[in-house]
Amino acid sequence: MIKLNPFIIDKIVREALEEDIGRGDITTDALIDSAIKVKGEFIAKDDFVLAGFEVAKRVFTELDPEVKFKSSYNEGDWIYKGGYYFALAEGRASSLLKAERVALNFLQHTCAIATLTRMFVEAVKGLPVTILDTRKTTPGLRHLEKYAVCVGGGRNHRYNLSDGVLIKDNHLNITSGVAPTISNLKKKVPFLNKIEIEVKNLRQFKEALEAGAEVIMLDNMAVEDIKEAVQMAKGKALLEVSGGITLDNVRQYAATGVDYISVGDLTHSAPGVDISFIIVS
Repeated sequence: MIKLNPFIIDKIVREALEEDIGRGDITTDALIDSAIKVKGEFIAKDDFVLAGFEVAKRVFTELDPEVKFKSSYNEGDWIYKGGYYFALAEGRASSLLKAERVALNFLQHTCAIATLTRMFVEAVKGLPVTILDTRKTTPGLRHLEKYAVCVGGGRNHRYNLSDGVLIKDNHLNITSGVAPTISNLKKKVPFLNKIEIEVKNLRQFKEALEAGAEVIMLDNMAVEDIKEAVQMAKGKALLEVSGGITLDNVRQYAATGVDYISVGDLTHSAPGVDISFIIVS
């Protein structure tokens, strides 16, 4: 599981605050005495899996290290709407007002990803398959998004291009075919790297299997073809399914016997969750 890297988080938070505050918060600076201290409540208006609260907290403490927080919930817990606040912040009113929007932007996004991931994981419960994310992430926010996937119970595919070998369709459009490309890579990449290849049909799948691919991604293939691929593989390679996976059909794909299902929607299309921050005193 990816863990939050404080150096990466600090950079992301500072850039977001700079973007939002600009030369200063005109309204707050004009209206609010900097000595006034208040409390603010985080209120759930949707049901969601909590993820990224440490990032939200870091937004406040970057502006004001004296802001304090209270919460009885942990990362990965379900938060339900309509109840008591799930977290409390206390500090200078001006600091809370300046940080709230950026903090909520991060929190709503990471909770949305964790929630959608949890839904996919629950949809395949009891089957020996792992839900993976992809590199379809928001530029600059990959670290947060992949962390949120792990909180939701999924696992990370490649973090970036240096993480592993994956021969995509566009590689094959340039090179000389499945088998020669795999053979060429085996001679050039470190022996500890598994060779994964994306295939579109059973013909390509058979070539990849015979050429010694260790992981084969079955991209946008029909369920019946995937079942046939599973029978042919018989442990010779790990199988991953991708393309067109939804909550409605993921269990059908999982039941074929594949090892992994990668879902781009986890990071690029998770519906936002509704969270408010209300100053109460």
